[in-house]
Amino acid sequence: MFAVIKTGGKQYTVRKDDIFEIEKLEGSAGDTIAFDEVLMVGGEGAPKIGTPLVEGASVSAELVKQTRQAKITVFKKKRRKNYRRKAGHKQQVTVVKIKEIAAG
Repeated sequence: MFAVIKTGGKQYTVRKDDIFEIEKLEGSAGDTIAFDEVLMVGGEGAPKIGTPLVEGASVSAELVKQTRQAKITVFKKKRRKNYRRKAGHKQQVTVVKIKEIAAG
């Protein structure tokens, strides 16, 4: 069974016991998170597609840890103008593990 959920402005296809990174959510390791914005549930028979959300469907997950992604370098340059700017950025993310998918 799988579901398509929406969180942090992005959509994710998830299955039971999947571990993945999403945009930062509040909480600490071990907390339970419920995703109520389920766009589609499938896997057994015909898939249920929401308009836009599937009624009564939810996905529960366990928050594994709060971390940051790898550093990216932001570099700007204008040739022949002696203009150079260098900055870095590390995006904060939350690592979650899917526990249960309720079709509703």
